[in-house]
Formats: sequence, C-alpha cells, structure tokens
Amino acid sequence: MRPARRFVALDLGTARTRSLVLGGHAIVDRPSAILRRSSASGEPDVVRPVRHGMVADPGACLRLVRLVVRDTRLYDSRPLERVLAGVPVAASPSDRKAVRAAVAEIAGCEVALVEEPLAAAVGVGLDILGGRPRLLLDVGAGIVEAVVLDRGVVTDAVALQLSTTTDAGLTSYALENVVDMTAGLLRRLPGARERGLVVTGGGAQQEQLLRRLHAALRMPVTAAPQPQHATIRGLMRLCLQPALAGGPALSDR
Repeated sequence: MRPARRFVALDLGTARTRSLVLGGHAIVDRPSAILRRSSASGEPDVVRPVRHGMVADPGACLRLVRLVVRDTRLYDSRPLERVLAGVPVAASPSDRKAVRAAVAEIAGCEVALVEEPLAAAVGVGLDILGGRPRLLLDVGAGIVEAVVLDRGVVTDAVALQLSTTTDAGLTSYALENVVDMTAGLLRRLPGARERGLVVTGGGAQQEQLLRRLHAALRMPVTAAPQPQHATIRGLMRLCLQPALAGGPALSDR
C-alpha cells in the first residue's frame, strides 16, 4: 500500500547529493555537479554548486535540485508535500536561507532543515534523547563537524572546512587537524568519553583516521555501518518522527 503522504529527504553534499523518497526502495546517489556551457569556449564546464556543504552557486544549485526532484518521480509522481534537507551545523542564517530557497523553488512544497550531524546520529540509531551526551564526528568531502548531542539537539560543535580530499580520504594535514579539533571538543566534555565517538560520513571509511582518533583520544572510536548514508537515512526517519530531534521547531531553524 502506498504511503498517504509524499516526503523526500535530501542531503546536498559537496561531492555527492543523496535523496530518499518515502516508500522508495533505494537511496538515489548522484555527483553534486552539473554541466554548464562556458561563455568563453562554448565547451561544457563542470560546476559544483555546493562548497563546504553549503550553497556556493545558487543558479547551479537550482539545476541540481531539479535533477534530484526528477529522480524522486521515478518512485512516485504525485506532488511533494514536504522536503527535509540537511545543512551543516556551521551553516549561517544566509546559508540556510539559500538551501531553503533553492529547494522550495523547485519542489514547490514545505521545506524543513535539520543539522546534518544530528540527522546522522538518528540515522545510525544513537540514543540522543537521553540525559547522557553523545559525541559524533561527521566527515564529509567539504566539511568535517564534531558535535555533542544531548536531548535531541546539538549542544556544542566545532567544524573544519576542507579545501581538498583524495580518493583515499583526508590528506595527512587535514587528518591531523580533524583529530586536534575533536580532541579540543572532548576536553570541554570529559564525561562523554565512556560512551565513545561515533564517526559518520564518507570519511568514516578511512582506517587511518579511525586509528589516529583512537590513539589520540584514548576512547572507543566506531565507524557507523554504511556511514556515507547515515545522514540521508536519519533525515527520512525525522520526516516520519520529527520528535526525535526537536519536532516542528526544525522547520524554523
């Protein structure tokens, strides 16, 4: 039986954009890039609308979102009722406004935003509503965020914007910066050490990063299963159960 409502979860990443429609059987995963003809040479250029997890080229972002919405119609041709889109914790009000505007213009429906590390935590099944804080490190291609989660919200966070990543993951310089950044956050919350650190995002598949975190932090460090899909799965869960992370207030952030 088809769901009565048509929701879409949307993860606009620097390197990959992922979407999942309620009732769909697979995550749609496409490069965060479009082709645009160069005015100088007439040849198509590859344009990346998202940088550091935030909208860098609004016009190109509209085209990317249009492709994503077209993908969702493969599963269900009815008009969309709601899109839940992820944004970095570090996103400014203007960054969030740009995401909301691009998605709303193409989708033509309500657009709610949720911070991506929070969605990732929900996607991997962490208990974020209890009275004990949890630590999570979300390693994307353009931005890395280490956060403290407590009672369904991000209570503390640090972020590092990445200029380059390789096929193998973070460069050695960026890797050490991520380790230092996470250690600094942990020093502000020593009581969270016993519950360990969960790592999500595509960078969680880099074994060298996990080893360095474990050695430097002296605490359990665990990569989430299918870490690159943690955020999109969490966004869909929040479409269905918004009370997991602040309820209706999400759409105002």
